[in-house]
Amino acid sequence: MVPRSKPNLNMTPHVMKEAHDTPLSIHPGSTKMYQDIRRRYWWSNVKQYIARYVEECDVCHRVKAEHQRPAGTLQPLTIPEWKWDKIEMDFVTGFPCLQKGHDAIFVVIDRFSKVAHFLPVKETICASQLADLYFSRIVSLHGIPLEISSDCGSLSPQDFGIVFKKLWALT
Repeated sequence: MVPRSKPNLNMTPHVMKEAHDTPLSIHPGSTKMYQDIRRRYWWSNVKQYIARYVEECDVCHRVKAEHQRPAGTLQPLTIPEWKWDKIEMDFVTGFPCLQKGHDAIFVVIDRFSKVAHFLPVKETICASQLADLYFSRIVSLHGIPLEISSDCGSLSPQDFGIVFKKLWALT
């Protein structure tokens, strides 16, 4: 067995570069790099140096895939049988403020015909105001859908559903 040596502190970056960046080393992770370096070299806090070096490697960040469990198979949405039976709702935000204070768009899309309504709103709109707008602009034209899919960010679909049911009970 070859005795391990302590590299000169000026040589440490060169040792790390040789163990990580050369074409023969193919950018190993910190565990593999530590196993390779510890056979020949040792210095205090070697694991921390290696972990930091690998963490700061731009090539590793761009190329290496994260080790996560696959999300699973995608489930397609069912095809609606008629127009405006199943709709999607979402917000488009980040617009400059207009004269009336609108800085977002409330989008309602029919999944069957792909017809969409784009309604200007404020980002700070509450669930009751949104339900009121939806009732007056969408339900009055197309009726009540059987299914609503939404990803409305901070505005929970449950809040919208509760307010919508209250509005429907009033009519």
